[in-house]
Amino acid sequence: MQQERTIFLLSLGCSKNTVDSERLIRQAEESGFRFVESAEEAGIVIINTCGFIADAKEESIQEILAAAELRKEGVIGALYVMGCLSALYASELRAELPEVDAFFGTSDLEELLAELGGHYSPALRHHRTLLTPPHYAWLKIAEGCSRTCSFCAIPKMRGPYKSLPPADLYEEAKILKERGIRELNLIAQDISLYGTDRGQHSSLKELIATLSDMEFPWIRLLYAYPQGFPLEVVDLMRKRENICNYLDMPVQHISDRILRSMNRGITKTETISLIEEIRHRNPDIRLRTTMIVGYPGETRQEFEELLDFVRETRFERLGCFPYSHEERTTAYASLEDDVPPEEKEERVRELMELQEWISTAHNRELEGRTLQVLVDEVDDGIAYARTQYDAPEVDNECIVTLGDLQAAPGEFLKVHITDSTAYELLAEPAP
Repeated sequence: MQQERTIFLLSLGCSKNTVDSERLIRQAEESGFRFVESAEEAGIVIINTCGFIADAKEESIQEILAAAELRKEGVIGALYVMGCLSALYASELRAELPEVDAFFGTSDLEELLAELGGHYSPALRHHRTLLTPPHYAWLKIAEGCSRTCSFCAIPKMRGPYKSLPPADLYEEAKILKERGIRELNLIAQDISLYGTDRGQHSSLKELIATLSDMEFPWIRLLYAYPQGFPLEVVDLMRKRENICNYLDMPVQHISDRILRSMNRGITKTETISLIEEIRHRNPDIRLRTTMIVGYPGETRQEFEELLDFVRETRFERLGCFPYSHEERTTAYASLEDDVPPEEKEERVRELMELQEWISTAHNRELEGRTLQVLVDEVDDGIAYARTQYDAPEVDNECIVTLGDLQAAPGEFLKVHITDSTAYELLAEPAP
């Protein structure tokens, strides 16, 4: 009977999925469930899936199949699947995987708890059991997406854009602050639109200003859409010391033809002007972006245009994905996936080699400087930390040789940058 109240939760995908998992854990704990570290220890397995691109889908399916085998063998008593893949392919998954007891979408927390034999507690709606290290957390400010990018099925998985009420976000942030969170990372499918679904202009600046007043040491902005980005946020960032000089803004491409086909709602000229204005308003800002290469019909000339743009713009941080032809997207329905896979991978390699050169140059500019860093981990006299210019999990590490200094995760240190590589800073404690 005791094992029936134990759960192994595997949370896949992005930080937005992580927040959903954290909410589930807290609510289930309130109903008397205990979470364990492996499926073999558990009576129940829950998999929170990702369905964004082919590789993420494949990982989710493989994990479901592995858990389904445990279910058939009687190692576990129940198997539940939730999240984006489940929301998009529920009927197909039910037909193919009878070993799964039930499938749930991205907003079915109460239904899942009821299926488990627990209950949803409204009093805990702002509470989460964190899966991140105890010094940083995600704050999801909106659900869903109302953009219509041709390559993306997120609106079908998570529904239309819905800003979460400011009062709820302030209460959740207050709880996180009381728990000792030093770095608050604002996330949504698109933070630019915050408040617009409530009949307003973007109220992102007002939200961030109030969170800044709560005196988190660091507040970071992730996943801003270029079209309609509220530039007054950059002015606020420049004025407030605890808002990191950092913005994650996926651009995806720069060719006007491809931007139109992607339905991005912004042109090459407008994109360049936006980036120039952001950097003019805050010269200390670091920009992270994401690109897609091998989009249907992308010619070598259009890819060269993207390379030239990246070379000239010199993004401080950049990631790149090969285009993935995803079912239930408008690109899948209307375009042919005509760039060969090996060509896509070659273009990813070429773009990331260029970015490695750019990142190396940016990091060399930091050598000799004294910076504040936040420690994520300490091991055998070495602190693995980040500057304000680096988001958790995706950006540069600052590797600090501590010497006689004692440090712990969650502490801020002043360090002197002594050396660098493309994706690492090497440092020692500042005198």
